[in-house]
Amino acid sequence: MTAPAIQFIGIGKRFPGVVALRDVNFDVAPGSCHAVCGENGAGKSTLGKILAGIQAPDAGEVRLGERPVRFAGPRDALAAGVAMVHQELAFCENLSVAENLCLGRLPQRYTFVSRPAMARRANELLAAVGAAIDPSRALETLSVGEQQLVQIAAAVGSRARIIVFDEPTSSLSEGEAIRLYALIGRLTATGVTVLYVSHRMAEIFRLCDRVTVLRDGEHVCTERIASLDEGTLVQHMIGRRVEQYFPTHVGRPPAAELLRAEHLSSPGRFHDVSFTVRAGEVVGLAGLVGAGRSEIAAALFGLDPSCTGRVLVRGRPVRLRSPGDAMALGIGLVPEDRKRQGLVLQMLSRENTTLPTLPALSRGGWIRRRAERELARLYFDRLSVRRELMETATVGLSGGNQQKLVLAKWLAAHSQVLLLDEPTRGVDVGVKAELHVWIDRLAAEGAGILLISSELPELLHLATRILVLRSGRIVAEVSRDLAEQDILLTYMTGLEPPRSGDAPSSGAALGLVG
Repeated sequence: MTAPAIQFIGIGKRFPGVVALRDVNFDVAPGSCHAVCGENGAGKSTLGKILAGIQAPDAGEVRLGERPVRFAGPRDALAAGVAMVHQELAFCENLSVAENLCLGRLPQRYTFVSRPAMARRANELLAAVGAAIDPSRALETLSVGEQQLVQIAAAVGSRARIIVFDEPTSSLSEGEAIRLYALIGRLTATGVTVLYVSHRMAEIFRLCDRVTVLRDGEHVCTERIASLDEGTLVQHMIGRRVEQYFPTHVGRPPAAELLRAEHLSSPGRFHDVSFTVRAGEVVGLAGLVGAGRSEIAAALFGLDPSCTGRVLVRGRPVRLRSPGDAMALGIGLVPEDRKRQGLVLQMLSRENTTLPTLPALSRGGWIRRRAERELARLYFDRLSVRRELMETATVGLSGGNQQKLVLAKWLAAHSQVLLLDEPTRGVDVGVKAELHVWIDRLAAEGAGILLISSELPELLHLATRILVLRSGRIVAEVSRDLAEQDILLTYMTGLEPPRSGDAPSSGAALGLVG
């Protein structure tokens, strides 16, 4: 029999106060795409980082083929043919795309860096993953999805024989994800072994041969994908079945108008955008990465001083010159990138939860700590976050708990207009189901919600109606009863509209706006 490409034997890893992995054992076949699943905090990313030399195990060993390895760092792992695509940015933001892609192997001419050679190399790597990105751009100017594509290009271009993909599609558009699936198929066909960490059931069943499930740092099972269905896999991951539910807010007529945008424009971002959000509505905003979705949310939160047009809140014209203006009007933003924009990672979880409400918790310039703890405890309980994590640094929480904190601070502030930008990105199926219930509950209680998501099934499930954005303009509005994935994709990509008889193309239910 062929030796496994990877063997994890008794792997254990501890962090202060946390057992991340305990006696994990399984093999990965050469040339396979092997999924690793589990809830947030189950140890999936830690296992990938051990394989990639970023962390060292406290117990057990890793074998490549039949050879035990223990890497001193990622450079050692790369030299042994192991690369990793991280869920979060793992590059130098102030450097260019080309410089990041060539870090550690900068092409030289005599004693100087050859910038033409570096640009050629970067273009080759980007072309291999279908990324149309200018290699001279600073990495910090790219969207989260574009940064992810750069990371994928770097890993594939390293010619590694083992690649760990940690939530690689969490910030990619539908089209970019499809290109990544094709790329992974080409890699495994040439003998590359892929360890694929993901929460997304559809892509696991589409791409992977086998799946290993971790729960609370322990190995639950390793099974062939063909022998499982989605419900069984979810049950292995979280110890219970997640029942599908019908959102309650969609059966109620929308109430008073909470937010109106009229002819909003921002140079190079979006143009002539108009829409409304009423109390009790979840208005979906669909579009490809770069279409302007996040930029519109940022403008409505007072983060775009160049934005022109009119915004009305509860029928009254307002000026949104800063986030403070938006917060005073009851507007909250759950941003796309929680770590860079939604949280102060070095602060305690309690402190992040109460940041927007500090004026109400203060007296004479001093924070009333008892009141702050009581408020944080209330929303930790409501969002099912363990109370003992209140005094933990936010950076040490799982992605799911971090996302709950971002939502909790706006719940604590009693925000009536919520701008939710990719609210379930990078969280497991259990947390995603909890967040969906909260979105529905908030709308049913009278909040107005603008929901931005790259996951079309999420929009189809939760939204009252869906606005489609393309190249910075709203090109269609689709009612819930007519919304289907292929119709939305048609408008998102600018392909031919549905043929007559497939779906209405005008009228109250589906209105073309541009």
